[in-house]
Amino acid sequence: MKEEQKVSKLFMAIGIMYVTCLLLSNIIAGKMWGLTENIALPAAVILFPITYIFGDVFTEVYGFKKARFLIWLGFGCSFFAVVIYLITIALPHPSYFANQEAYAIVMGTTPRVAIASFAGYLFGEFSNSMILSKLKVVTKGKNLWIRTILSTIVGEGFDSVIFITISFWGVMDNSVVLRMILFQYLFKVCYEIIFTPVTYLVVKWIKKKENVDTFDYDVKYNVIKG
Repeated sequence: MKEEQKVSKLFMAIGIMYVTCLLLSNIIAGKMWGLTENIALPAAVILFPITYIFGDVFTEVYGFKKARFLIWLGFGCSFFAVVIYLITIALPHPSYFANQEAYAIVMGTTPRVAIASFAGYLFGEFSNSMILSKLKVVTKGKNLWIRTILSTIVGEGFDSVIFITISFWGVMDNSVVLRMILFQYLFKVCYEIIFTPVTYLVVKWIKKKENVDTFDYDVKYNVIKG
């Protein structure tokens, strides 16, 4: 087995937490959080930014290649979950089961929203990981906070714009859609900034525990392989 294919128990544990946060984010995204009467955000904003923090940790400690593996794993698990939700909704239900409609509303998704979610996730996560990886080489591993924040600014920007635009453009008033993009984006970036000290502590602890600090000097930023 090649060295790059080996993973530790700690890597597996963090990967499980990453996928769990991603799946939970997709489930709770249907609940709207009303910050004010005119400003509402998907409830997933309280959890989804954590996936970017995990993404920062993966790339910073283990490098782009292993982060790429986790990103695709998350995508595969999310796609599988959506398929299972749709199958269970379609199953015939007995007449005494009064919660079919509520179940379908909570667990179901339209093809448009599913495409928006998957596209936003892939563009956001991969851009976040690539930028963090490249900046680590450029900065020679210094100033982690600059790398995490800059990569999040780009990654969360892709995610917010792609997801909300595909999901709601033409369905809601354009001014509402633009406002949703802006406030969701700002919330996620601020989330990353606030949690930067935690990211520092986690990265430092994992590097020491794993005795790993990967620099992607010769990595080809191909999202499939390389």
